[in-house]
Amino acid sequence: METAKPLFSYRPYWAKRFGTAPFLPMSRVEMDALGWDSCDVILITGDAYIDHPSFGMALVGRLLEAQGFRVGIISQPDWKSAEAFRALGKPNLYFGVTAGNMDSMVNRYTSDRKIRSDDAYTAGAEPHKRPDRAVTVYAQRAREAFKDVPVVIGGIEASLRRIAHYDYWSDKVRHSVLADSKADMLLFGNAERALVALTHRLAAGEKISDIRDLRGTSFMVPRGWLPGEEWVEIDSTLIDMPGRVDAHPDPYAESPSPPAPPPKGEGGVHPLPPGEGRGEGNVQPIQFLSKAARLAARRDSRAHTAVRLPAYEQVEKNNVLYAHASRVFHLESNPGNARAMVQGHGERDVWLNPPPIPLTTEEMDRVYDLPYARAPHPSYGDARIPAWEMIRFSVNIMRGCFGGCTFCSITEHEGRIIQSRSEASILAEIEAIRDKTPGFTGIISDLGGPTANMYRLKCKDEKIESACRRLSCVFPDICHNMGTDHGPLIQLYRKARALPGIKKVLIGSGVRYDLAVKSPEYVKELVQHHVGGYLKIAPEHTEAGPLNHMMKPGIGSYEKFKQLFEKFSKEAGKEQYLIPYFIAAHPGTTLDDMLNLALWLKRNGFRLDQVQTFLPTPMAMATTMWHTELNPLKKVLGGRGQHVTITRSGRSRKLHKAFLRYHDPENWPILREALKEMGHADLIGNGKQHLVPSFQPAGTGRQFDGPRRPGGPGQKGAARKGAGTAKPAASAPGQTRRGEPSAAKRPAAPKRRPK
Repeated sequence: METAKPLFSYRPYWAKRFGTAPFLPMSRVEMDALGWDSCDVILITGDAYIDHPSFGMALVGRLLEAQGFRVGIISQPDWKSAEAFRALGKPNLYFGVTAGNMDSMVNRYTSDRKIRSDDAYTAGAEPHKRPDRAVTVYAQRAREAFKDVPVVIGGIEASLRRIAHYDYWSDKVRHSVLADSKADMLLFGNAERALVALTHRLAAGEKISDIRDLRGTSFMVPRGWLPGEEWVEIDSTLIDMPGRVDAHPDPYAESPSPPAPPPKGEGGVHPLPPGEGRGEGNVQPIQFLSKAARLAARRDSRAHTAVRLPAYEQVEKNNVLYAHASRVFHLESNPGNARAMVQGHGERDVWLNPPPIPLTTEEMDRVYDLPYARAPHPSYGDARIPAWEMIRFSVNIMRGCFGGCTFCSITEHEGRIIQSRSEASILAEIEAIRDKTPGFTGIISDLGGPTANMYRLKCKDEKIESACRRLSCVFPDICHNMGTDHGPLIQLYRKARALPGIKKVLIGSGVRYDLAVKSPEYVKELVQHHVGGYLKIAPEHTEAGPLNHMMKPGIGSYEKFKQLFEKFSKEAGKEQYLIPYFIAAHPGTTLDDMLNLALWLKRNGFRLDQVQTFLPTPMAMATTMWHTELNPLKKVLGGRGQHVTITRSGRSRKLHKAFLRYHDPENWPILREALKEMGHADLIGNGKQHLVPSFQPAGTGRQFDGPRRPGGPGQKGAARKGAGTAKPAASAPGQTRRGEPSAAKRPAAPKRRPK
């Protein structure tokens, strides 16, 4: 993997002389108090401004401040006019726009497309403080406010909409957010490197329209544009046809990467061109290339190749091409070998540079060690902000996820390569919480990231890592090249709980149990010292069909973890419970799958309190399955696409949810009818072997409110509209699960989905 300029090696901008602001200003009064006549960068966010590294705008703002720039914040502006976007005056360099820590559509709507009654990222949990598709609306209003100021968009909403994508809420394929927002540039993923480089170059006088070489950036260009004469463009359909196209020079690559160096003879010899070297006096020496030279030539070729995805106009109408584009997009996600991509939108192209180079541990430490106030902005007074309440006593120790779950967007946004902070930096933050955060009682509520136990895990060989094109390092099995040593994490746990004033360090969720069972010592440490009675994990399902479409391990891994959990809990003399989470109506799930899951739940004594179903978030591979009914985990061109069972109709969706809540009398009429249609009337009765009783308590029960599909509940091909989706819930005695869908959340967001 190529090296990157160190994040903190830039010469500070002249405004560094103003020093550090107690809070980044949100008003002209605060700017005046700091001695500023203007802001260099103004950040616009859909969240309340909380000066803490778990919140994107605070992290970005403090990072730019450390580079010497004056940064202002416009939080949750009134988007009905451009006036609120003029509150801090005209920025000298650009507006930076984000929807916030969550996608605005996921934040505002339930899985049934109903507007939520509260907003965890707003003071007082007040709803309706941000618009639908906030990035697009904010960018357009910023442009209205100051027409000549560049607009840069980023964050999870922009990142997951950087190409043409299926939008669940409008049930159609939408343009790249770049086309809709008219922004000058999009920064995707964890964008610290691109952000710092872009800001310094703009400050040096470069035009944003001339900055085209930054990794992790996307922008619109004229159709057919290429960065230079050495660049070539290839059609994505040429590299993902069914079957093997040609030999793989790189044993770790999944597909060839034309254009390749000139064809070689046996032993890596470049043959002479036809007609040369035939006569006397025209003899040229045979050149032998080493493997290193051949691989270097291949890397250079990839570095100057752009893969053209099917255009928006094609994927909008053709599900096969949509699934193909999704597949190629995900295969080009490793920073070590990803090529640039381009997708047509009318007469223009959306150009995507390769993903950013991950931060080093030293860079991560400095980002998290910046002088955050670690509190909400004073303008909110005593108003409660639920998101802040959730994370105020937690510490983020890493980012990224190599799990690759198809329903989750963490990998698409943050990448597969784990970036970890040092032990010293993490312990220092725990001490800062202890010493500076009001209300701290000695309990660290969480210590983790997207996944609690991927801290410092990485590929055993950097060359293999940079060449790998697998979508997951743990599916269908844990890669033999992936390190599973939990030793550093165990030591971190021990040192954290040994700090003076720290009574307990909790790990409530996010444990990837198939990794954890590789280290029984870790499971013992976790169970005996860091579980507060309940531990949430997510097997998601019990059946192979849904699990394969999720890229999740089989239920056997859960059973192994459960055995260790119970063994170590018993040894410690503690009564503790596992809370498993499950997904209803995920692509690839049949009613038979849900019935088997319900029977498993009953055998194991689980009664789920909340139930939600799969939510198709932009750009996730499971969303591609939902939209196209094809499996992008396999090649789809040439008529060989693998069909995926999809649950869309209201009746089928209710049945999926009802199976997860088989114990609820309200669901018994639905389940009785379905079981009869499925040929399982033997599961209706009043014995322990039955799923639902034959009697119905007075005042309970409901009927279907939607039409049945021909052929009964197991039939494929349901109607498109009206299906709500999100993630399900699970419970143990006395516990209920939050209904917040989290597939589109950042790892530092207040609530994580367990792994």
